[in-house]
Amino acid sequence: MLILGTWRNHEIKISVRPQERSLTVSATWKGRLFTAVYEGGGRPRTFITEGTVYRRALDGRMLAKWRPKDLPRQRRWLSQEEALAVEARAREMVAAVYADIQAGAFQGNGELDDLGHLLFQRAIAWDEAASRADAARYRTIYLPIGILPPDQYSAIVLQATLGCSFNSCTFCTFYRDRPFRIKPPDEFRQHAEAVKDFIGEGIYLRQGVFLGDANALVVPMRRLVPLMEIANEVFPAAWGSIGRRNDRAANHLETHRGAWGGVYAFLDGFSGEKKAAEDYAQLAALGLRRVYIGMESGHAPLLHFMHKPGEPEDVLHTVKAMKAGGVSVGVIVLVGAGGHYYADAHVRDTIDLINAMPLGRGDIIYFSELVITEDMPYARDAVAANVRPLTHEECVAQENAIRAALRFEKKNRPLISRYDIREFVY
Repeated sequence: MLILGTWRNHEIKISVRPQERSLTVSATWKGRLFTAVYEGGGRPRTFITEGTVYRRALDGRMLAKWRPKDLPRQRRWLSQEEALAVEARAREMVAAVYADIQAGAFQGNGELDDLGHLLFQRAIAWDEAASRADAARYRTIYLPIGILPPDQYSAIVLQATLGCSFNSCTFCTFYRDRPFRIKPPDEFRQHAEAVKDFIGEGIYLRQGVFLGDANALVVPMRRLVPLMEIANEVFPAAWGSIGRRNDRAANHLETHRGAWGGVYAFLDGFSGEKKAAEDYAQLAALGLRRVYIGMESGHAPLLHFMHKPGEPEDVLHTVKAMKAGGVSVGVIVLVGAGGHYYADAHVRDTIDLINAMPLGRGDIIYFSELVITEDMPYARDAVAANVRPLTHEECVAQENAIRAALRFEKKNRPLISRYDIREFVY
């Protein structure tokens, strides 16, 4: 349902999507255009005003993103008080709109149905206490979720494992706070049920299940299969579409997914070689759609410098096994890794490795620019080895050089996209 009208002498748009059970209100509030999006249970999801997009994470944090004229996109995490203030501003607007609707002081091309009234009431009821309680509850269910591939930002994450099985890569600090552990079936079922209850009606804005943490598919088959079965029992909609996605990016990705929904996960190429095509075929029958591999580079010395286990050939063998088993692949390339010292070899060997893979429609190649922070062992090692980092412009040029040399059949090309880890919000 889309209602267009006039509210307090300005245009207003109200969207109620029954299949997604979501509410969007876009109106001029206190002199500025403000858009607020809510899940079916009233949980805030996205706010947009003055060229800034605010995205609320399930843990209560909020990421603000904006793009100044002629400058790259900027972003920062708001403090808790700032985030709650944004929520309060939206709630005040939505409450004012709804009060005028009830008072008959709203002119539009339609009227709210019962679902629309319910969604307005739930959004208004989501006050500061509800927001704080929701964030606190999140922390009883999840350990911090480090990262997801961009096409999985709206997945339902189930932490079948905790941490990373090797946790040695110097450029990654996501899982330093926890030892690697595989959850037994009973514990995983309790976790999955708790996630389902916590997500609530927000499930209609989600699609598929992502098995966390870092490389969950390293789990031996005899232990992995029961976890997959539990995921499908608790979230049977993961087989198909939990919710309908209408945004442009989602539609663009649809042809590269085979079907909405399913189960997805990370796996490093080194561990992945231990599973055969027959194993992946069995996992595909249980709903596994795509596996994301942090290939990083095709240049072995660079992988060794970054303490990435295994060799480039391991990734190739893993990709071939997955494809033979009917599972799609997401390959992640770390742009800028190794700085100027490794740049030429990084480009050359990465091109050769990707071109040797049987990638096609349904697969994805992500280019992720290396983001260096002070707490990262890579930063220390790069200084010690006199490895000069690439600028952002040089990273873009490196990505373009690799892209230009990739060879695929015209009608059977994988999706190729950028991947900025700073944009991740769950």
